[in-house]
Amino acid sequence: MSFLEIVLPLVFVVLIVLPLVKVFLGKANKKEVKARLYTHISLFFALVAFVFVWQLVGSPIYAAEGDVLDPFIGSIAQGLGYLGAALATGMSSLGAGIAVAAAAPAAIGAFSEDEKNFGKSLIFVALGEGVAIYGLLISILIINGL
Repeated sequence: MSFLEIVLPLVFVVLIVLPLVKVFLGKANKKEVKARLYTHISLFFALVAFVFVWQLVGSPIYAAEGDVLDPFIGSIAQGLGYLGAALATGMSSLGAGIAVAAAAPAAIGAFSEDEKNFGKSLIFVALGEGVAIYGLLISILIINGL
C-alpha cells in the first residue's frame, strides 16, 4: 500500500466529520447546527460521487491488477457474502439497542421500587445484549464460509 492510499481516506473522513465537531461539543446554535448538518451530508455524498467516478475511470484504488489468485475473490458472490455479514451484525446490534433501550429503564424502575428485583431485571437487559452477540457469531460464520 502506498502512502497516498492510507492518508487520502483519512483526510476525507476528517473533512466529512469536521463540520460536526462544534455541534457535538454543544457550541453551535440551532441555525449553525442545520448548516453544519447540511455541509456534512453534502460532503458525504460528494465523496461517494468521487469514489464512483474514480471507479468508472478505471483507476484501481486499493487492489493491484495481479492480486487475484482465486476466481471467487472479487466476485459478486463474495461481495454479497460480506454484505450479508455486515447486515447480520448491524441489524442485530440495532435490535439489541432497541431491546436494551426498552428493558433498561424498566429494570431501573423495578430496582428502585424493590432491591430484590435486581437479578430478574438484569436478566432481561442481558437478553437484549445477547441478540447482538448472536448476530456477530452469524457474521463470523458467514465470513469463514467465504
